[in-house]
Amino acid sequence: MSNWYVIQVRTNHEEKIAKACKQVISNEVLKDCFIPYIIRNKKYKGEWHMFQEILFKGYVFAISDKVDELYTELNNVPDLTKVVGRKEKIIYPISDEEVLFLEDFAKENHRIDMSYGFIVNDKVIIESGPLKGREGLIKKIDRHKRKAIIEMSFLNQTISASVGLEIISKS
Repeated sequence: MSNWYVIQVRTNHEEKIAKACKQVISNEVLKDCFIPYIIRNKKYKGEWHMFQEILFKGYVFAISDKVDELYTELNNVPDLTKVVGRKEKIIYPISDEEVLFLEDFAKENHRIDMSYGFIVNDKVIIESGPLKGREGLIKKIDRHKRKAIIEMSFLNQTISASVGLEIISKS
């Protein structure tokens, strides 16, 4: 299993940096570079539309087994802010547990799709989507905006994230 690293970038520059990493860093060093997305519904012009947004704003993920070469080649990427880690010249991978969670939650396309469920007697039951079986992650539901606030581990911290959730019915 290759290690996953997180690279901190300026917010709203994630796609530009991911694309630059893929162009500048050799394939022998960089196995993949991506941004995890969430799929949500948003209402505008009186209709609901699906759109995607970045799950972790300000971060790009890199997969590599050659950390030293990755760090060296990251210096050639324009607009790169810094690599998240404790020391300036060392890159730290995200934990295996976080990798497994993201691989399972976002699948191979690195995208967290909409979940669908219902509420019975104040209990949330997810019928389909990545939240199925993970109802315990949900801390708050905004039915009007069709989203759920979940708590998850990221960089060994517990953070809140917004993911798409449509509640079909409530009884």
